[in-house]
Amino acid sequence: MDHSVHNKLISFIWNIADDCLRDVYVRGKYRDVILPMVVLRRLDTLLEPTKEAVLEEVKFQKEEMQATELDDEPLKAASGYVFYNTSKWTLKSLFNTATNNQQILLANFEEYLLGFSDNVKEIIECFNLKSQIRHMASKQVLLDVVEKFVSPYINLTHESVEDPDGNKMPALTNLGMGYVFEELIRKFNEENNEEAGEHFTPREVIELMTHLVFDPVKDRLPLTMTVYDPACGSGGMLTESQNFIEEKYPNDNRDVYLYGKEINDETYAICKSDMMIKGNNPENIREGSTLSTDEFAGTKFDFMLSNPPYGKSWAGEQKHIKDGSDVIDPRFKVNLKDYWGNEEVVDATPRSSDGQLLFLMEMVSKMKDPAVSPLGSRIASVHNGSSLFTGDAGGGESNIRRYIIENDRLEAIVQLPNNLFYNTGITTYIWVLNNNKPASRQGKVQLIDASLLFRKLRKNLGNKNCEFAPEHIEEITHTYS
Repeated sequence: MDHSVHNKLISFIWNIADDCLRDVYVRGKYRDVILPMVVLRRLDTLLEPTKEAVLEEVKFQKEEMQATELDDEPLKAASGYVFYNTSKWTLKSLFNTATNNQQILLANFEEYLLGFSDNVKEIIECFNLKSQIRHMASKQVLLDVVEKFVSPYINLTHESVEDPDGNKMPALTNLGMGYVFEELIRKFNEENNEEAGEHFTPREVIELMTHLVFDPVKDRLPLTMTVYDPACGSGGMLTESQNFIEEKYPNDNRDVYLYGKEINDETYAICKSDMMIKGNNPENIREGSTLSTDEFAGTKFDFMLSNPPYGKSWAGEQKHIKDGSDVIDPRFKVNLKDYWGNEEVVDATPRSSDGQLLFLMEMVSKMKDPAVSPLGSRIASVHNGSSLFTGDAGGGESNIRRYIIENDRLEAIVQLPNNLFYNTGITTYIWVLNNNKPASRQGKVQLIDASLLFRKLRKNLGNKNCEFAPEHIEEITHTYS
């Protein structure tokens, strides 16, 4: 998608907030309406072409089959997606039949929301959309908001269309949709004085990580691949990994399965809707704390990429991991040898003020045994400097580093430029782990200083004032390989 078009679309959506909501919401709360409406309109546009087919299937099941409960699978087949809507309404028909009576519009809107499949209803719940539309109806702005989102001057569909003036509006690809989400989140969070970096990672950083993870095994990529992110945010790591594999190493027989977990309701809803739009299984995206609950216990993954929160306390989750001083979660215990060579189980938990190494150990616990899966597993994880040096000898952080290095799983550490991320200006690093190193790398850790490889941005984005150019990514990847 052309970035000028993408920026125009974001400006149009941003202006909806100012046009319709400025007298109803505090500016920082605009996102509570705009983000779910963007998601809803995107899903709505995808379902519009097959609306009649879905309604025919509903009629068949109720009248011919005498069904008391609708069967999901035929409805998904009729819609062409893993979600559907069984109501007679679309956002356009809601607007076209609306009067100035906000209560009638509200009743029809609620009927429309109730018609969605359960996976979309969960997203609606996470966004708290029902209470938002009731609030807008009570403030007499619901019709205005719906009108803006079905405007012929905005294209949230995946097909090119013309506006009423004859101007061509390009299709909004799934990748473009991801950019729109991310930019809106960043803008809203700046307005609300929140940290955009908690929600997503700059795309050029993800691109570098995908090269580091996939390029060294490009000739051995399995036909069935699993990719996992334990702090998946809005899903950027996962979807970019899938895009990278499909574009760089295409194979019609290859299946890529994406898995993730996210604690924030809003970003979980965005990630799950993104998975549904792209035809991935939304059930593989789970909500909640990765550290408190091992949602994928017993599951191993081929590739893992993550930018976990750093410098963030996990004290509230400690009770799920430790009982007093005893670690009760097997993910965070490791076997190490003492001074005399005796193997013992030791604590692999960092200080409660910073949980980033716990996310790394979560991924390490889900690496495939090379004896079972010849490729083993590969990990790329973003950290700040504290993961390199904090903790005394014999402490949790030290034990984690010892376990990873003594088991020869740490392949490389890449130092990144300062001010590369939206929410921090401090030095950051990508750790690359591999439990099946080639002979040339065994017993070694490669250190790459990429701190001076960047180009300045014309305008700062939060703390981010620079970015990788394609040639920088190529140079780092070449140095690594």
